Amino acid sequence: MDKKIAKKGLAWQKILLYTAIAAVAGYFITTIYKDAGTSRLNVETDRLLIDTVQNGIFQEFIPVTGVVQPIKTVFIDAVEGGRVEEKFVEDGAMVQKGKSILRLSNPDLQLTYLNQEADIVRQINQLRTNSIMMEQQSLNLKEQYLEAEYRIDLLDSRTKRNKELSEAGALDRVTYEETQDEFEHLLRRKKMLTKTIERDSMFQVLQAEQMESSLDLMKRNLAITRQSLDNLIVKAPIGGQLSGLDTELGELISEGENIAQIDDLSNFKILTRIDEFYISRIFINQKGSFIFAGKTYELIIKKIYPQVSNGAFEVDMVFTGTVPEGIKRGQTVSIKLELSAEQEALLLARGSFYQKTGGNWVYMIEEGTSSARKVNIKVGKQNPNFYEVLEGLKPGDVVITSSYDNFGDKDVLELK
Repeated sequence: MDKKIAKKGLAWQKILLYTAIAAVAGYFITTIYKDAGTSRLNVETDRLLIDTVQNGIFQEFIPVTGVVQPIKTVFIDAVEGGRVEEKFVEDGAMVQKGKSILRLSNPDLQLTYLNQEADIVRQINQLRTNSIMMEQQSLNLKEQYLEAEYRIDLLDSRTKRNKELSEAGALDRVTYEETQDEFEHLLRRKKMLTKTIERDSMFQVLQAEQMESSLDLMKRNLAITRQSLDNLIVKAPIGGQLSGLDTELGELISEGENIAQIDDLSNFKILTRIDEFYISRIFINQKGSFIFAGKTYELIIKKIYPQVSNGAFEVDMVFTGTVPEGIKRGQTVSIKLELSAEQEALLLARGSFYQKTGGNWVYMIEEGTSSARKVNIKVGKQNPNFYEVLEGLKPGDVVITSSYDNFGDKDVLELK
């Protein structure tokens, strides 16, 4: 008789195998579902540049180039034209203020001065002659006045006596009337002389003032001509180094022609060119700095030239402290020009990625993986070293900062 055999349960090994298969299948299903629609690209890491986002001090600035120039330059022009007769100094010499540089000759100017001087002498002589004549005329009028007064006194007494004699019948009336008429005539003459003397005095004063004014004008003209003669000696307007003096003896110099220039080397300024893009953000007293011989020197903008040429404008920057020893005119320096104050910010190193993304997204390496995923970000200000990160990243995030041109528009980069 056959014996019935009972079925045994599944071996534990099979149960473990089925469980593992189910887990793997679940993982792949989850991964496939998660990455559905995600584009990927395998990338070699040997040419990638990365940076770790971190908090730090951010300041917006731009690098600009400046040329060292003397703090002051004065151009020397010929105020008067003439022939070079003598050179007192040579080009490149250090001169003091008032030092003679050239002596010019101008015969026409010298002749003009002599003629004006002769005219003044004649005017002075004429003034003296007129003064003497007016004084004589005044004396004559006063003498006539005194004579009229004297005769009036005599006729006054005589008229009174003749009146008494005429009334007594001892003198005929005709003689009395003649004496009376002569007396009245002298009174009228005295009155007229008084007015004449007054007018003569006023006329003398007016004529003297006119002649003095004319003489003063001639003297001023002579002084101007004398100054023109003095200008034939070309002198240094300031102390400094003379340059550009290339005239020779016997050379004719035209009026207004540039002869040379003097540079004040007691201090320096830096003429700086700035891209016109920043013209609205540049102001007087804006700060900058540069490194010379291992030391940092501070500058401020002293003057802004508004003219734009070849896409740039210029500013004068001066030192706020000590001037570097050994710095020379014409030397080129690289200046860090500040556009904002220092502030705490989240920083990301500058890189070529910005040309592709415009700062709107980056590839961030996911922590603990070899994948870099596209992440949307927002950047604010920037300087030559960093971008200011406003949104999308946090301290410690690792970002690919090299160029994205070869990545197309992939969502994930698999780093190999």
